[in-house]
Amino acid sequence: MILYPAIDLKDGQAVRLLRGEMEKATVFNDDPAAQARAFVEAGCEWLHLVDLNGAFAGQPVNGAAVEAILAACPGTPAQLGGGIRDMATIGAWLDKGLARVILGTVVVERPELVREAARAFPGQVAVGIDARKGKVATKGWAEETDVEATDLARSFEDAGVAAIIYTDIDRDGAMGGPNVAATEALARAVSIPVIASGGVSSLDDLTALKATGVIAGAISGRALYDGAIDLGEALKALA
Repeated sequence: MILYPAIDLKDGQAVRLLRGEMEKATVFNDDPAAQARAFVEAGCEWLHLVDLNGAFAGQPVNGAAVEAILAACPGTPAQLGGGIRDMATIGAWLDKGLARVILGTVVVERPELVREAARAFPGQVAVGIDARKGKVATKGWAEETDVEATDLARSFEDAGVAAIIYTDIDRDGAMGGPNVAATEALARAVSIPVIASGGVSSLDDLTALKATGVIAGAISGRALYDGAIDLGEALKALA
């Protein structure tokens, strides 16, 4: 199981939100590229980046910070979500060196775009499914839908997407542990690799996710910044 350290970008800084609320942002590093380098030097295999402003704006906002991270960590693959809602933006980001883009809002609103992108860029398009109590939320989690997360995931079984990043919004940034049961159920419902996000706050959480045998990865942010998870120890435990 791969551990993805998270760098959430707001106004050019690395922050963490509490349950997706922009006004509840804690700044952890005003130099995201230095933060990324520190994660890579500790041994991480991937980086998980989110343009939080972009998720609300519907277009990239923290592009300079993302490009600085890519320049600082040239050998480490990175995936990015937030504000990526058309083919031109997808292509531009992949040309700049991202290994994978994460599509979120368009997954619900324009599923045909997801399919087109997955065909055009094999292995480089992931689907972000963010849910509250099993129902999908979009536009930076500001809008809730009646769509069931599992139904949405199943609808992309034949699309060729590289992964599903499943976030339980109520757990995100709250340090209360991930929703292992819901993530495992989703991973068993589809053949697409599922990455857990939201609430991963201890080594026990990571080992519980790994123990399911079906979850491909886990994203952690606040716990790594707070020191609740030692990145080196976690990577050894998951190896």
